[in-house]
Amino acid sequence: MLFRIYIKELKDCFRDRRTLLLTVVLPIVLMTGFVFLFENLASQGKNEVYTIAVTQSIEEADKAIFANYKNLEFIEVEDPKSAVIDGHAIIGLEFSGAVKDIGKNNDAMKITIIGDALSQNSSVVMSEIESALSNYEKTIIRDRLQQHQMDVSMIEPFSIVYEQTVEGDSSLTMLAFLIPLILAASIGVGAGPSASDLFAGEKERKTMEALLMTPVKRSTLLVAKWLTISTIAALTGIVTLIVIMLEINFLTSDLKAAISLGDKTYMVIVITTVVAILYATVCASFLMLTSILAKTTKEAQTYSTPILFLVIVPAMYMMGLGVNELKFTYFAIPVVNLYAIFKELFFGIVQYQHIAATLLSNFVLTFIIFCICRMLFMKNRWVMNS
Repeated sequence: MLFRIYIKELKDCFRDRRTLLLTVVLPIVLMTGFVFLFENLASQGKNEVYTIAVTQSIEEADKAIFANYKNLEFIEVEDPKSAVIDGHAIIGLEFSGAVKDIGKNNDAMKITIIGDALSQNSSVVMSEIESALSNYEKTIIRDRLQQHQMDVSMIEPFSIVYEQTVEGDSSLTMLAFLIPLILAASIGVGAGPSASDLFAGEKERKTMEALLMTPVKRSTLLVAKWLTISTIAALTGIVTLIVIMLEINFLTSDLKAAISLGDKTYMVIVITTVVAILYATVCASFLMLTSILAKTTKEAQTYSTPILFLVIVPAMYMMGLGVNELKFTYFAIPVVNLYAIFKELFFGIVQYQHIAATLLSNFVLTFIIFCICRMLFMKNRWVMNS
């Protein structure tokens, strides 16, 4: 009987075009757009040539200062600041003298860098210019010290070497933040209409009374409807993950190179799928609770919307944390553990105790919410639209 009711409810949901749209079409459209956006952000600046406006002609000897930066192109203008404001150059440079003559005397030269620090591209180019000039400055200092027969170590008592503890780049960090966020949002949006229709919709149409008059137990009806909502939510999550994996693998190059998991690829795919399915049951339980409490579908959507937006809060908090900063408590808190476990997996880290904590905490929360829903569903006050 349970299986028959479940199949019947599932068929009724998929007859609704909104369910098909939000379960299948929406994840494909959303993830396709985001995958190409991520790919563009990951490859941004690699093939870009940035124009630098200067007040004097740059000779070949001067260009050697910026030889390590092949993406810089220099143009000579009368007013570098006007060139930047008019959009003819990304930044401007003003020198108080000839660049090649800086090291020939002991006088200090003033170099003015003109640009918009709020622009990402301008900030990147400013950093490159500062780095090139800093390296040239060290060369000048070294030459002056040698002229006075002084050791360079007198002004450089130590050197700094950076050693990265986690392999990956900024694009991988961005994916580890945005993909679980979009996954959570897609699951909530995909299962929302079905959840509101199966309880609040039945009460609004006055058909809930007819269902309760059948010889089927209320608990059986509740489980069947919960399974229906969970199935739709899980399908939305699985479709979202499939679209992500296929498009990254076949339609991108930089993202594919960033997510290089090696022999852990299939394990990560399985774990992320299981986590997404279990999160779908949590989301389905919350949506079922809001639908039971509501008398109309509009009221149910009003209750569920704030809950769906709450997934953004842990995303904002987890965004700034590194993989090594993730505490065990993050994996024991539902919703928060979705972002924590995805961040670890995307960086190729598989911690079985963290996975177990994530799965167990989500299961416990699902069970608790389901028990609350059962208590409410057993009382006529919450199932009758009166």
